[in-house]
Amino acid sequence: MSTVRVRFCPSPTGTPHVGLIRTALFNWAHARHHQGAFVFRIEDTDAQRDSVESYEAILDALRWLGLDWDEGPEKGGPHGPYRQSERRDLYRDALGRLVQAGEVYESYSSAEEIEARHRAAGRDPKLGYDNADRDLTEEQKQAFRAEGRKPVYRLRMPDRDITFTDLIRGEITFKRGQVPDFVLARGDGTPLYPLTNPLDDALMDVTHVLRGEDLLSSTPRQIALLEALQRVGIGNGPFVYAHLPLVTGEGNRKLSKRDPESNLFHYRDRGFVPEGLLNYLALLGWSIADDRDVFSLDEMVAAFDVSRVSSNTARFDLKKAEAINAAHLRALEPADFARRLVPYLAAEGVTVSADDPVLTAAAPLVQERSQVLSDAARMLKFLFVAEEDFELDPDAAGKTLGPDADEVLTAAVKGLEQVDGWTAAAIEESLKASLVEGLGLKPRKAFGPVRVAISGRTVSPPLYESMELLGRDRSMRRLGGAVQGAEGVV
Repeated sequence: MSTVRVRFCPSPTGTPHVGLIRTALFNWAHARHHQGAFVFRIEDTDAQRDSVESYEAILDALRWLGLDWDEGPEKGGPHGPYRQSERRDLYRDALGRLVQAGEVYESYSSAEEIEARHRAAGRDPKLGYDNADRDLTEEQKQAFRAEGRKPVYRLRMPDRDITFTDLIRGEITFKRGQVPDFVLARGDGTPLYPLTNPLDDALMDVTHVLRGEDLLSSTPRQIALLEALQRVGIGNGPFVYAHLPLVTGEGNRKLSKRDPESNLFHYRDRGFVPEGLLNYLALLGWSIADDRDVFSLDEMVAAFDVSRVSSNTARFDLKKAEAINAAHLRALEPADFARRLVPYLAAEGVTVSADDPVLTAAAPLVQERSQVLSDAARMLKFLFVAEEDFELDPDAAGKTLGPDADEVLTAAVKGLEQVDGWTAAAIEESLKASLVEGLGLKPRKAFGPVRVAISGRTVSPPLYESMELLGRDRSMRRLGGAVQGAEGVV
């Protein structure tokens, strides 16, 4: 086939994690770069572990990130259904054809029997299946059945080396006999992952499989199965493979879905924007250029070449992810930045519309200094809370509003009472005259208590502009309340 077709096939267990989404991103970018198809399939045959909540979370993740699919759940397509739980008849048919053709056989050996045979031959008892049931006669099978034994169905591995070219790792060879015949289905015909995954890929005309390097060892089994399927009239034979580097966390340990830091929605909740998170995930194994880290999704698609993905392990670096996200926040139009802040302000207990004039004016003040949207929301919260709900951050108050702050705040109040026209310029002139010139303080000592009194925090938008937006009455009330509070600090 000339059209590139890739697939993303998660199991609906747990919460989507960043390694999974990195795999989805690379597949999506490969498809879009080649004007091909991105097929989304749900592998939901494990009834004990699969959940509706996890399925919905995967859909939610792809939608939030803008990784649209060409075929799959809720969209359909010519190769459906796209949930494995609805494809059992297809698996049963393919297994029957493989058995009929002699590609697959019944195996009755127990684990204990396999170990005993290895010991008797002087081999490591943990070597695994020894292909002993390949040539059972019908009489032997009948005898096992009479004992009440249930078989499994195994694929006959070819009696040769298996070599393929990985787009990332180059030529890879698995030697003859290195991979034993493996189980495709239980005796009752229940299909297992080693059958369903490559079979679905074959039935869906997949051409390229981009997946994690932890699955590399299963590639010779897939190739052998795909060749067998092609011989019975299913699919077009083996795919082109690219095994992506693992994503690791601290200490270079694999970042599994059980790690809290791997939870995709943790980053959304903190205020990563899709553009920033996808940009960083793309850097986990790939780069657009040696001297460039920040780029758009469109630029990634135009430049993406899976053969340029590194084979080295990719470590998730939170500080770099935040820096990349901050660059994307700065690139947003101010109105768009304000709009995206609304749900994060809501999480802080603030209800405000995207076109609120105070938010419109205040958002650009924090856009340049925020790494994530939740940072910006916390910095702006003080502008919108009712006075009876305004609270000082205890740590900020403890460090800044000590006994020495009383003189500073009192001088600030007296000076500001004389200001005509409540503008940032007038506020700046008054505070500098009262505190820097009048009290002889350095700016940090002079304005720190005022900042905390106004915003409740040591980190806020620019002070003078903040006070202008807050208004004269509210600003003076907060300064007056902080004077009283400072007097009570010992």
